[in-house]
Amino acid sequence: MPTNRSVYTLYTDGASRGNPGQAGIGAVLYDGDGTMAATRKAYIGRATNNEAEYYALIAGLEEARNHPCEVLHIFLDSELLVRQITGVYRIKSPSLKPLFTRVKELLSSFQSFEISHVRREKNTVADGLANEAIDDEIGSS
Repeated sequence: MPTNRSVYTLYTDGASRGNPGQAGIGAVLYDGDGTMAATRKAYIGRATNNEAEYYALIAGLEEARNHPCEVLHIFLDSELLVRQITGVYRIKSPSLKPLFTRVKELLSSFQSFEISHVRREKNTVADGLANEAIDDEIGSS
């Protein structure tokens, strides 16, 4: 049975200024006590909104693997990604298929996971990191 120490919560977000456009990712990992355990942000160059969302999730999952995480609760503000990962929607875009495959590989390293859609207002930290990454790279307008 997982302990509170092994249960983590992950919020991720991708941002693209234009679609495709300059893109960044943000991820925030919280431990079982609700303490921020890690953050990640990165500028990823030119990408679509959906590609940025996938790259953010991949970065967050990779970060979670660096912690004693067995059970992961994942929150995304991209309903499309949630529905693709849970099998409700098929992946039609060829550029998303390898990203989806990587996400599935990473998810298999956890004892269990839940992935849920969250309103954008509940994902402000990850969103802020994704936008900071773009601003850090190209400067704010």
